[in-house]
Amino acid sequence: MRKISLVIFALFPIHFLFAQTNLLNDFPKGYTPEEVGELIAYRFVDAKHALHGGKWISYPETFYWRGALKYAATTKDKKLFKLLENKFEPLFSTEKELLPIKNHVDLNMFGCLPLELYQITKKKSYLKLGLPYADTQWEVPNDAKPEQKEWAEKGFTWQTRLWIDDMYMITIVQTQAFKVTKDSKYIDRAAKEMVLYLDELQRPNGLFYHAPDVPYYWLRGNGWMAAGVTELLRYLPTDHKDRPRIMQGYQIMMESLKKYQNQDGIWNQLIDEPDCWPETSGSAMFTYALITGVKQGWLDAEKYAPVARKAWMALVPYVDKKGAVSEVCVGTNKKYDKQYYYDRPRRTGDYHGQAPFLWCIVALMEK
Repeated sequence: MRKISLVIFALFPIHFLFAQTNLLNDFPKGYTPEEVGELIAYRFVDAKHALHGGKWISYPETFYWRGALKYAATTKDKKLFKLLENKFEPLFSTEKELLPIKNHVDLNMFGCLPLELYQITKKKSYLKLGLPYADTQWEVPNDAKPEQKEWAEKGFTWQTRLWIDDMYMITIVQTQAFKVTKDSKYIDRAAKEMVLYLDELQRPNGLFYHAPDVPYYWLRGNGWMAAGVTELLRYLPTDHKDRPRIMQGYQIMMESLKKYQNQDGIWNQLIDEPDCWPETSGSAMFTYALITGVKQGWLDAEKYAPVARKAWMALVPYVDKKGAVSEVCVGTNKKYDKQYYYDRPRRTGDYHGQAPFLWCIVALMEK
């Protein structure tokens, strides 16, 4: 009897761990990543451009496009991939003027899109288009402001501004450049920048102010940080000198998100304000970070798999039959005014929300 008990006890942790991980693999009809992903990804095919300042492909569109590409690659949907690639082709010719210029953190990140296409197709034209967006982020222009030159002299990008949004914008294009070139300078840049933002903006509770002079825990801003640090950790070498610091910042943040998750499964526009409204884009970014952390073994599956599943199950009902996500905060600049964040308009189908749902979907489908 004693031997049988010992065997059961020894096997229990294995079965329990499997059960926790399975929380992110087994979903009821209507909630599977394949069903939701197809709706959202195909919606982008015929969608209009969302231009930055009315001139260039914007970062929300870039991320939506890249998310749809990753979904197509993950599901091996050749039809979808061809439609997405065909949509890009005019940017080499008739829509060339829509290519973002390379003078701002929100514009340079466009490079991650052609670099994603290069990884899938190996077409040199995509590499040639995408890589300069990563390089110019560290090439100081002649008209740079004094404070921008100061950042560059310290080894950071001249586009540094200490807004938490930056930690996805900068990280995504630099990690993509590292993936396609294997040149460590790109991942080193991203890691150095991430440590700076962690040191300057992360608070003792694990969350981040929007900026040093804006002491509010804005949801999507924190979402950008969560997604950015997750992307970086996926590709940062295990022996990299900055990995322990970055992993520490990530894990402290995830612990805080577990604490602030609403009973219904998502998070509020201002994370620490119970009377603020639930917002979907930032919540999806958190969910992506949590799913990836559990699957990569960075987070304890027993504690965090239920948190990630609860969030996903809460998010799916916000997707309508046409693949449009509702309750998405519009683009938001920093402002020293708490009510400003409460009053931000909410939209359905805004690209800020479409993209992070696809990140969650791809993460759920990954083995």
